[in-house]
Amino acid sequence: MQTKEMRLRRIQHLAHDIMDEMNARKEIRQFDTLIPVIDNLARAIGDLSDPLGDYSLDYIEEKVESAHFLLFKNKKKIQFHS
Repeated sequence: MQTKEMRLRRIQHLAHDIMDEMNARKEIRQFDTLIPVIDNLARAIGDLSDPLGDYSLDYIEEKVESAHFLLFKNKKKIQFHS
């Protein structure tokens, strides 16, 4: 079982991978790809930014993983080991 810190590090790595991919591409992406990616990331941020600090790491992990999958179409599997 992964620790909370390891899971957060993996989420952070996935988010950076998404950011790098979005900034590296010069051509415009299709909205049918971008809209669900942005939606998943926004939901993850929304949950994480709960003022009471009541967030679900499972939910955040699921949403960031979904955004990553949609962007890369599972061509790039991220294996992150601390």
